[in-house]
Amino acid sequence: MKRAKSLIVVAFAGILSGCNLVVMDPSGDIAIQQRDLIVYSTVLMLIVIIPVMLLTIFFAIKYRASNEDAAYEPDWDHSISLEIVIWTVPLAIIICLAGLTYVATHRLNPYDPIKRISADEPINEELEPMIVQVVALDWKWLFIYPEYGVASVNEAAAIVDRPIEFQITSTTVMNSFFIPAMAGQIYAMPAMETELNAVINEPGVYEGFSANYSGLGFTYMQFNFHGLAADEFDNWVQKVKDGGAELDRATMLKLNQPSIKHPITYYDSVDPELWDAIVNRCVDQNDLCNNDMMMVDALGGGGIDGLWNRQVFAGLCNAEDPEAILSFLRPQMSKQDNKAVVAAMTLMPPQTTPK
Repeated sequence: MKRAKSLIVVAFAGILSGCNLVVMDPSGDIAIQQRDLIVYSTVLMLIVIIPVMLLTIFFAIKYRASNEDAAYEPDWDHSISLEIVIWTVPLAIIICLAGLTYVATHRLNPYDPIKRISADEPINEELEPMIVQVVALDWKWLFIYPEYGVASVNEAAAIVDRPIEFQITSTTVMNSFFIPAMAGQIYAMPAMETELNAVINEPGVYEGFSANYSGLGFTYMQFNFHGLAADEFDNWVQKVKDGGAELDRATMLKLNQPSIKHPITYYDSVDPELWDAIVNRCVDQNDLCNNDMMMVDALGGGGIDGLWNRQVFAGLCNAEDPEAILSFLRPQMSKQDNKAVVAAMTLMPPQTTPK
């Protein structure tokens, strides 16, 4: 099976020798599985396409006007055998494609942690994924490494064979984060956080870019992604710390201004609250955060009540601590078991402890 797969890939490589084959020759396990899905789907479809193309040529030659030896049957109108072939073969291919894509869609869900490092190496359950927070700006990429307390612009790195969890958002329009050698593209949207779990299996420098048109500087919205060994990654982090400045709210506001061909920039420290502020669109502390705005809407909306609630309830809406608002509104409930109330607030069923 592996030999047949290799021959198919080589055949495609020969046909597409003038193209950039990174999608067909990736370096990350997720991208490899996606590549295999493309190959399998193409082969299944060629089962119909190739015979149709050959038969088109055959009929054009055999039944040409000058061929007097071809059978002439003007009253022919039906063939059960032909009908069986016409219906069963495409139906079988559609069923195979449906099953293949259904299984692959769930197996390659970008929000799910990866289930293996490679085809030959299982995942180490004790190994935590490296979290990389990705921000699409006009027209550059910001990468924040909360585990290491550093950030960079237009350059990213990760450890080979270590799971990576990309948390992705945008400060402006919808964009698309894409490193073809590692995994498929994932959209970056303002006021939302999307996710991509992947792994890079081979050391090297890979191209990353925006795959969704976003305006004037879109062409130059590119970055280098470095796949490094563990010690080389530590050296990269140290280089970032040695050559960087602090990434706080004021710096982020300046960075958020549109720029084209922005140089690689390093930051040796990051405001720990910055990511939430970016996602909730309140890097400027004079702006009301989206989560606070939703809480204000839930508690009265605009008008006098809204202005009052904006000040009273600012900062209390926190998905990680939904009981905060209860403790504020009903101090006497702070010592009670509020699981049922919190479940109603979050639309989640209450958790029960097995007896």
